[in-house]
Formats: sequence, structure tokens, C-alpha cells
Amino acid sequence: MGAGSSSLTVKVGWGDEGTRTKNPTMQYRRSNIGVGTYFFTVNLAERSRCWLVEHIDVLRESVRIVQERHPFHIDAMVVLPDVHAVWTLPQDDADYPTRRMLIKAEFARRMPKGERINASRRGKAERGIWQRRYWEHTLRDEDDFRRHIDYVHYNPVKHGLVTRPADWRHSSIHRYIREGILPSDWGAAVASIDAGEFGEPR
Repeated sequence: MGAGSSSLTVKVGWGDEGTRTKNPTMQYRRSNIGVGTYFFTVNLAERSRCWLVEHIDVLRESVRIVQERHPFHIDAMVVLPDVHAVWTLPQDDADYPTRRMLIKAEFARRMPKGERINASRRGKAERGIWQRRYWEHTLRDEDDFRRHIDYVHYNPVKHGLVTRPADWRHSSIHRYIREGILPSDWGAAVASIDAGEFGEPR
């Protein structure tokens, strides 16, 4: 992976499961200068489903397996009926599509069958769990990084699921609060964060 990859192999918590990073002084910035950091949104094929939350342990294990084989740092992540995340990859490695694809495949493999499968997918022996398309944005600088981290953490409030970001269980905001990066009431007084700015489907 190269000399810059070792710090990215550390597993980080993205929910309130109680895992802690090995770097308690992590700051609100990209984990490594000169490496690629990406924001993306991934949706289920049936967007009204809550499979990701209902099977959060399956998703967590799928991420863990792929992260061990293809290291990356989870800067921020929130699991709703969809997934919003910011990842930083090792030096000279921009292959986030493979990581995303492998996580989706691992999750689908572990899920019971029964979802709707259209003719196109059926002809290719594909599951019908995930949308094929996804939104991705390469983060340009520290300000872009900060805005997207905030957007990830604010999403449960944006969708009307909670009144404070910290009230949503499946979010990396709990790691930020534990490490003193954000206060526990962060985002409670924010009126809104416009999704259009981030390119996410409304």
C-alpha cells in the first residue's frame, strides 16, 4: 500500500457501538495530506426500505471485512435508509469504487432473499438490494472536507428522524463527541443544510 497507508488501517467507529480510535487527538481535518478523500451517497434500490438500519450488524461486518482487505479511513459515516460517508484512501490509491462495490456485495450476500428484482437484474443474476448508481464527490480542500463532514452528521435531522444529530445512533458523530471534536448538542440549533449543494438526490 505504500508508506502512507499504515495510519489508514486503524479501524474507526462510525456508530455508537463503543469502539474507539487509536488516535485520541484526531483533529477535524483530513487524516493525511496528499491522499484522496471522497464523499458519497449510496441508496437502496427500494428507498422506502430500512434494511441498512434493521441489519446494521450485517453492514458493520461487511465494512469491516472490506476495510481489512482494502484499507481506508472512515472520516465520517451515517447509516439511514441510505448511507452517507466520507472516506480517505491510502496514498496513490483512488479505488473507492471497488471498496464500495465489495461492501455492497458482502452485505447482499448476507441478506435473506425476497427483495423485488427487475427483469434486467434477473437476467444478470443480480440481487435487487442496491441502486447501481451513486453520488460521489472528491473533496478539494479543508473547507470542503469540513462542510461534507457536517452534512453527513446532520443528515438524520434533515430527514426528520431526530432533533439533534447526536440522537441518531448509527453515526460517526458519537466518535467526534467522545474525542471532544464536537459538543454533544452540535447541530441542534442549525436551521438546515441544503442537500442541493452536495449533489445528493432530494
